[in-house]
Amino acid sequence: QVQLVESGGGLVQAGGSLRLSCAASGIIFSIGTMGWYRQAPGKQRELVATISPGGSSNYGDSVKDRFTISRDNAKNTVYLQMNSLKPEDTAVYYCNANNVNRDLRAYWGQGTQVTVSA
Repeated sequence: QVQLVESGGGLVQAGGSLRLSCAASGIIFSIGTMGWYRQAPGKQRELVATISPGGSSNYGDSVKDRFTISRDNAKNTVYLQMNSLKPEDTAVYYCNANNVNRDLRAYWGQGTQVTVSA
């Protein structure tokens, strides 16, 4: 059973930084694209960033130049460094992994709350 476990969320003031981590556990031979999504109250889940196994990354427009996604393939872990945080970044952040062991289903973490105060 593959599981994704996020950590690193919390409360921070506007302008501050947080680093999220997501570790995939279980019997894992390979993982495709990993990423972060977020969902604020009353809004749809939206893309934050994704990263391919080779390190190619893609960002949502609202976080470009402020957030950086990275991964450690040996540890099956993806990270999200969030700088210059804004109150509108407040949301539950979810980790996502695709093509795990060539399985077509998408795996999701349980979510971690990020709250940015003004």
